[in-house]
Amino acid sequence: MNSPARHYPARHLDLAGMGHPAAPLPTSNRTERYDATLRHAGHSSPAAASDPLADYRVRSEPYYRPLSDEIELFEAAYAVRMPVMIKGPTGCGKTRFIEHMAWRLGKPLVTVACHEDLTASDLVGRFLLDAQGTRWQDGPLALAARLGAICYLDEVVEARQDTTVVIHPLSDARRMLMLEKKGEALHAHPDFQLVISYNPGYQSLLKDLKQSTKQRFAALDFDYPEHEVEVEIVAHESGVDRDTAAKLVHIGARARNLKGHGLVEGMSTRMLIHAGSLIARSVAPLTACRMALVRPLTDDADMRDVLDAAVGTYF
Repeated sequence: MNSPARHYPARHLDLAGMGHPAAPLPTSNRTERYDATLRHAGHSSPAAASDPLADYRVRSEPYYRPLSDEIELFEAAYAVRMPVMIKGPTGCGKTRFIEHMAWRLGKPLVTVACHEDLTASDLVGRFLLDAQGTRWQDGPLALAARLGAICYLDEVVEARQDTTVVIHPLSDARRMLMLEKKGEALHAHPDFQLVISYNPGYQSLLKDLKQSTKQRFAALDFDYPEHEVEVEIVAHESGVDRDTAAKLVHIGARARNLKGHGLVEGMSTRMLIHAGSLIARSVAPLTACRMALVRPLTDDADMRDVLDAAVGTYF
């Protein structure tokens, strides 16, 4: 997901009654300091030394089919460095959208797949021992904040609430990350933006964001595309013809109608692309659909029979 970089003025969010955060460390000083850390850690490759975020840059444009005005809204949010929350069902394109926007804006993208064992130290960093002694290693959140990347916390509700509260100072006007073990108040780089995502369908009383977290973010709602748009996406991404893509989308729509009636979740656009990719590799459509659509979705024998019958209607 890469292309001509669009650069926006480095402005901080300034809400009524909230002041500007303290001025961040100049970019050149930040880079020099981080280069020294990389050399000390033994990372001496020219790419790492000249650009610590080289591995996080989106090199080619990720395909993304806009569904509404989400691109313009995200660009407006980035222009004022507003934190953004992306909500939608699994496999509907949330991560692809963020990758596309990182490419479109010409910014590095640091992605964290959140899980229940994720600790605050995993995000902000920790001291490590090596041959030279003790050194500090930034976590992905601190790395993005220090050097000016977009940090994307994927499925953030999977992380423990005592872990996610570390993002609070970064997601309001302070734009600051406390590295308590190091004794450092890290002021975010002017290019830094925080983005989180989650699936509201998986929410429960035990897995949800606190209001104190939610109200720090702007939010974009995502859903599965409309029929014609989803056909276009499946055909483009899998390589099948449009007629085959349309049949797959019809199967997906029928399965989504069973959500809450035997299925916890419907067939995602990603699953439809997987089935199409197998068909494009000369796998028989019935076999491809069973492998990529039906079998991953449920282990219930009766529900599998229902889904197999739906597949058989089109193939």
